[in-house]
Amino acid sequence: MKKLINAPADVVPEMLRGFALANPALMLLGDGVVIRTDAGQLKAAGQVALISGGGAGHEPAHAGYVGRGMLTAAVAGDVFSSPSADAVLTAIRAVGGPAGVLLIVKNYTGDRLNFGLAAEIARGEGIPAEVVVVADDAALADSDENAGRRGLAGTVLVHKIAGAAAEAGQPLDAVARLARAAAGSVATMGVALSGCTVPAAGKPGLDLGPDEIEWGLGIHGEPGVERGPIPTADEIVDRLLGRLSADLDLAGGDRVVLLVNNLGGTPAMELGIIAHRAVDHLAARGIVVERLWVGTFLTALEMAGCSLSVARVSDQALALLDAPSQTVAWPAAHLGRVSSHPETRPAPSKPRELKPAVDESLWRSVAVVCNALIAVEQQLTDLDQLVGDGDLGISLARGAQAVLAAKSDYDGTDHASTLRGIAATIRRTVGGTSGPLYAALVLRTAAALAASHSWPEAFEQGVDAVAELGGAELGDRTMLDALIPAAAALRTGVLADAVVAARKGTDETAGIQARRGRSSYLGDRALGTVDPGAEAVVIWLDALATEKAPEQVS
Repeated sequence: MKKLINAPADVVPEMLRGFALANPALMLLGDGVVIRTDAGQLKAAGQVALISGGGAGHEPAHAGYVGRGMLTAAVAGDVFSSPSADAVLTAIRAVGGPAGVLLIVKNYTGDRLNFGLAAEIARGEGIPAEVVVVADDAALADSDENAGRRGLAGTVLVHKIAGAAAEAGQPLDAVARLARAAAGSVATMGVALSGCTVPAAGKPGLDLGPDEIEWGLGIHGEPGVERGPIPTADEIVDRLLGRLSADLDLAGGDRVVLLVNNLGGTPAMELGIIAHRAVDHLAARGIVVERLWVGTFLTALEMAGCSLSVARVSDQALALLDAPSQTVAWPAAHLGRVSSHPETRPAPSKPRELKPAVDESLWRSVAVVCNALIAVEQQLTDLDQLVGDGDLGISLARGAQAVLAAKSDYDGTDHASTLRGIAATIRRTVGGTSGPLYAALVLRTAAALAASHSWPEAFEQGVDAVAELGGAELGDRTMLDALIPAAAALRTGVLADAVVAARKGTDETAGIQARRGRSSYLGDRALGTVDPGAEAVVIWLDALATEKAPEQVS
């Protein structure tokens, strides 16, 4: 188990103290209770208090939602364990006054029992208390064979609606009614790509294979309703939203809000892909997405995966969701609004000009280089993962495919014109450092050909452009360790000589400590592995030499 902790028993109190230190509007009471620092003023002013909570491990829930316009207090138990009734009662006594307290509870047996018992005691002490249970899990049907639907990320939407109503001064019965309506209008379902590790357990509670996905799981690392091979992101979204739409009986014209929630270990990149498909899916069915929130709202420790929550909304609910709030975890109101112009359309292009066809002899060589790079995509990616950032094979293959696809766009007036077009394609499609360097190589080569230099001379000038732009030289462990020897050997006009020289230079990079590029950060750890950029040069030069043999380059 790798975690940034001291002792498992200290995880929750130390976490909460760090959270409170970074948030001056909050303070800690004993037993894992976080409250607003102005809770006493709110009590005196007659504002309804909102309390939620549950086991820790779901951060930023629930302490992240304590603040103006949402919760007045949150109660955290041990990781994935309900807080005690006494801890909940501590929170009620701290923030509850004559206006009363609303407890928002996720539908887990321990939470229902402990929050419910605390509410009962509070009523006996003269503090009005209502309990709203959220059971938004669409993967489970209510049944006598289980404890009912679980409370998931849709709970956060209930916090927001009820919190806005309380902040506006509505009485306890009205706030509770709105909270129950919100809980009844939301459905959630999620998928997991990995398990999560409770610190005290020391190992994941869910063991998923490298190509497996868990459907319809809860938020405590427990198994879901089904396990199977992982499909594409679009297929995942379509299945989840199909289930949620059926659960809510959605039809064209219905208005909804959508919450795309990170379960803990999912990159923002993947959440964006999920959100993109989700909005398109609902729009295609005629369902109006009024608001969209994408981020980390309620997690299961470090679990990789996400959940989608869909809630049908009225004008009243939407106004409460849009109401101002000031918490750590809930975004500013304007961030929930769905953009009507996410894409910038390019300006109309000029009418296509008729250009001379590319010389077929030149194109055969271009195609050989491109096809060679496409064929070794995985090989270069694997090599680059050892000493770089792992994108070289992908980037070069993408550029090669783009060049092949753009043949009809290139000007075939002469070789220089064609190469200039290829350079433009490379700089648009090849990312990282490879794009500009290869574009410079081809562009300077084209300029030299236009000035009537021979191919060997033009190639050498292209290599000079790479050195000038990249600021590297021979022996720096870069693609130049293959290019410079190859250019020198090519003065004979024999491509095979260039390949031999490039191979020798590339092999020597295995014993060189890098001074340029990503490998330079690895120090001695890069030793023993050849530079991926230099290896790529050898590969396409060798393919070109094979295609040209026994010709000479002049």
